[in-house]
Amino acid sequence: MNSKIYPREKYLSRIRPFYDSDIVKVITGIRRCGKSCILKSIIKELVDNGKEDRIIYLPLDKRGYKHIITPEQLEDKIEESIKDNNPYYLIIDEVQNVKGFEKVILAYEEEGYSIFLTGSNSYLLSEEISTKLTGRYLPFETYPLDFNEYIEMKKYFNKEIKDMIQEFNDYIICGGFPKTIEFDDLNSKQVYTKGVIEEIFKKDVKTRNRISNVALFERIQSYIINNYTAPFSLINLYEELIKNGVKTKQTTVKNYIELMKKAKLVYECNRFDLKSKKSLARDQKYYLADLSLYFSTNVDNSFNYGPSLENIVYLYLVSNGYEVSVGKIGKLECDFIVRKPNRDYAYIQVTYTLSAGDKKLNDKIKEREYKPFRSIKDGYPRYIISLDTFRDYQEGVHHINAIDLFLEKTAI
Repeated sequence: MNSKIYPREKYLSRIRPFYDSDIVKVITGIRRCGKSCILKSIIKELVDNGKEDRIIYLPLDKRGYKHIITPEQLEDKIEESIKDNNPYYLIIDEVQNVKGFEKVILAYEEEGYSIFLTGSNSYLLSEEISTKLTGRYLPFETYPLDFNEYIEMKKYFNKEIKDMIQEFNDYIICGGFPKTIEFDDLNSKQVYTKGVIEEIFKKDVKTRNRISNVALFERIQSYIINNYTAPFSLINLYEELIKNGVKTKQTTVKNYIELMKKAKLVYECNRFDLKSKKSLARDQKYYLADLSLYFSTNVDNSFNYGPSLENIVYLYLVSNGYEVSVGKIGKLECDFIVRKPNRDYAYIQVTYTLSAGDKKLNDKIKEREYKPFRSIKDGYPRYIISLDTFRDYQEGVHHINAIDLFLEKTAI
């Protein structure tokens, strides 16, 4: 693939209003999801606007910059590029490589510099920066390519576009790590993704945390990855480990899951009880940052459309700024309660299909998907998202084709 950078407008449009603000822009997300390329797109836009002489760019994980590991070395490198007393655009990739970088960032922020930072884990930034830069930084969470970006990036680099159903199946298995688009065969894509997982464990988990039992961590990681979208119980996992002869504590299991969350391998989605109007901090669900994390670590590439589609819908929602919870309505469950950026709510059910061919089975599926909506008393819109090409309009529920939604042909 050539040196062109695919501009991810989805994120650039959110960051662009702050290009000339002295508030620190912190771009976070799972390793290899494309944060560095977003920075390069920002740099290109600044250069196109005649700001080339005002840019200081420090990619701290690249040759010529890896020796910068102390605040003093970071400040010295920045000072080398300063030619006058006017503020610059200070753009630092993988800033967490410098322990104690905060005080350097704070000094230049106070001088009016427009600062952009990336880090592979939001916790490396938010927990360390928040106490010192309270109210002075904005986090911009980024994700691997969504399906629309996946298709548009293939077009951008003149890759063959197949039938959309086939493309969607490929996307489920191969995922949205941008670099995988360089490779044309499944095996190469999965070898790359396995390498990403190993890199995350080595750089974002193991070297920055005390893991007393690596085998246990890998076992828990495998369990979470293999049970994505399923209701999760910490107590059940702990008891299963004990039953299988694994000596551990609940706090250890919980801490290891927290490390996965901080490394952005998974996202936790809590339940919201519609009757009590309270968030329930138990029986949550975990969604993968990218489905390739599952398929690259499993021999069997066959997939269950239901969980895969639910995971992709979750990522679509959170990457577009929706606040998302799993809905609990008595004994029933609504896949997602979402709060839109305009603060309105919506209720969503996700299913592979409402039509299984047999009328009796069709009726059973429809009853399962429509039933939770009947217990919701407010007037907010309700949606069923599936891969059906037909529309099943009943009971005031909007039926949306998932691929149309992902390709922005329709909206929630």
